[in-house]
Amino acid sequence: MNHQVGDANAATRDLRITDSTLRDGSHAMSHQFTEEQVRGVVHALDASGVEVIEVSHGDGLGGSSFSYGFSQVDEFHLIEAAVEEAQQAKIAVLVLPGLGTVEHLKKAHHMGASVARIATHCTEADVSAQHFAAAQDLGMETVGFLMLSHRADPAELARQGRIMVDAGASCVYVADSAGALVLTDAQERVQALVDEFAGAAEVGFHGHQNLSLGVANSVLAYRAGACQLDGALCALGAGAGNSPTEVLAATFDRLGIRTGIDVDKALAAAEDIVRPIIPRLPHMDRSSITQGYAGVYSSFLLHADRAAERYGVPAHAILERVGEHGYVGGQEDMIIDIALGLQAEQAASAVRFENSAVGK
Repeated sequence: MNHQVGDANAATRDLRITDSTLRDGSHAMSHQFTEEQVRGVVHALDASGVEVIEVSHGDGLGGSSFSYGFSQVDEFHLIEAAVEEAQQAKIAVLVLPGLGTVEHLKKAHHMGASVARIATHCTEADVSAQHFAAAQDLGMETVGFLMLSHRADPAELARQGRIMVDAGASCVYVADSAGALVLTDAQERVQALVDEFAGAAEVGFHGHQNLSLGVANSVLAYRAGACQLDGALCALGAGAGNSPTEVLAATFDRLGIRTGIDVDKALAAAEDIVRPIIPRLPHMDRSSITQGYAGVYSSFLLHADRAAERYGVPAHAILERVGEHGYVGGQEDMIIDIALGLQAEQAASAVRFENSAVGK
């Protein structure tokens, strides 16, 4: 495996698991992490042997805004706290070009972040080049994310991954942002990237639990050649949550695959540190399952819930329409239009019912 140069644990593990509790998990927390919570989670993950811990707003650097939700604590302050707390682990940040800027990336690096994860829609890898160049200039490890990977077939995804590798990515992830990939769907996409890169870069997989397949897909991704995977403690994340870090650690340990993670310590981190601070544990309900089934970006869930409450329409119906229209990350504002349209349809249906009743 082509592990990153300077990775001290590469010789003692077969698979690197990055924990995203403090980034993807921020969605489930409505971006309200405190410094104390971040320090506690980082301390526990670091002690368990997790090598990379991702910290930033759920939508990446620069995500704290009216459109995506404001962070309770400035994300750069949280990144700095995470760096201070970690004794062994690297601190990673996520950047979505068009939302996060090169200046955001430079500031995160100044705070001590050493891994840059650059995410684009699965067919728009070309917008990442400037950010990869900046990350390389800063001396950061570079990781690419092809989001909503179910929207591209394996061949197209491999082509997009090659664009990221040519731009400077040392690893490219198949990101199942909707939790929509089903077993061989994930495996075939990972295999296509592995074949395309031919050792020039690593391949990773990021799974969600909307169809309850995050862990199974991760195992198949590893078997197809992925050597980096993502998880989050207690599955904390958007939609029905991410593949649980503690379950990934336990599963791969049972399979005899070395991750460098102490399973007991990972279980304790989930149960004792993260579970007590979660206001709403991600779970597979009608709305989150609809996301996986309809292929909807997982972070849309809470936006749909809020719109449903405000306009008196079902959240799952909103998400179904989002899937029909093919909206992607960055189009959260369109949820309001859908909710208003459903509200108008409900009102028209009620009028027709009343008229038909009067006519009887």
